[in-house]
Amino acid sequence: KEVKKLGRFMMFAIAAADEALASSGLKIDASNAENVGVYIGSGIGGFEVIEREHSKLLEGGPSKISPFFIPATIVNLASGQVSIRTGAKGPNSAVATACTTGAHAVGDSFKIIQRGDADAMICGGAEAAITPLSVGGFAALRALSTRNDDPQRASRPWDKDRDGFVIGEGAGILMLEELEFAKARGANILAEIVGYGMSGDAFHMTAPSEDGDGPFRMMRAAIRDAGIQPAEVDYLNAHATSTDLGDKIETTAIKRAFGDHAYKLAISSTKSMTGHLLGGAGGLEAGIAVLAIRDQIAPPTINHETPDPACDLDYIPNVARPMKINIAMSNSFGFGGT
Repeated sequence: KEVKKLGRFMMFAIAAADEALASSGLKIDASNAENVGVYIGSGIGGFEVIEREHSKLLEGGPSKISPFFIPATIVNLASGQVSIRTGAKGPNSAVATACTTGAHAVGDSFKIIQRGDADAMICGGAEAAITPLSVGGFAALRALSTRNDDPQRASRPWDKDRDGFVIGEGAGILMLEELEFAKARGANILAEIVGYGMSGDAFHMTAPSEDGDGPFRMMRAAIRDAGIQPAEVDYLNAHATSTDLGDKIETTAIKRAFGDHAYKLAISSTKSMTGHLLGGAGGLEAGIAVLAIRDQIAPPTINHETPDPACDLDYIPNVARPMKINIAMSNSFGFGGT
């Protein structure tokens, strides 16, 4: 009964938030509810609901439209549903910044806690955009891989034969807590967020500038906010989606941001394994960066078979790498230059 009221992206958000909250061991009750917030975004929201209800409108008129159409569609209802389900009464917000959505939700939550507006935030991104209209739209942009005869090997960031991304769907949700709050309750702390950077390309609605200026400034802003040196970053979970232009430009931006250290930096794109979760990617990949620190293993870029001379950094090809990881960075970029 409840499922009929929800968009699929909300279901992913709820499931992932339940797991994050259970993993954290935090019990939300009257003593802390007002200091626990929710900040979950989505790039597209309830796309499949829009398609379904539009078909009903065309076939049977407006009387056939579900009364839950609007609340099952709008982006902020992922946060709203998680807030209702968990009882979290702190800051309740959402963001829709294309493929940067999940990263912005995590970073903004970090700042909310940092300025004292919450002790804990359930945050990240969720997406359910594998629908005829969505896939058709991305195909019209020529953004998707056409390797349909070999789907397992279609997502191949930085590989010379890459030809576009593969859409994934799901959610990545993190539980962020103020450090002393987490210590006081004996939380199992997996990692600490130390810096967050943002930038704008001011260039094109879908393409990044070829000099990588926006991503470069974003990475340098995060490094500056963290109070560290570029050479202190051990692992980078890159945005790299397996598009020809995007992967080259991110490589350029990494070289600009890290200088000589770029060639020593362990870099991978886990989109080679998960596909591109669009608004859910940043939350998922922030979580992967945390696990890389916890487990001291850098995940690989699979399907990296034919090196591209224009992409000549260490992309951890095909096999995960045990290594010392003290500081990890996660990149997310999106349409509109965000």
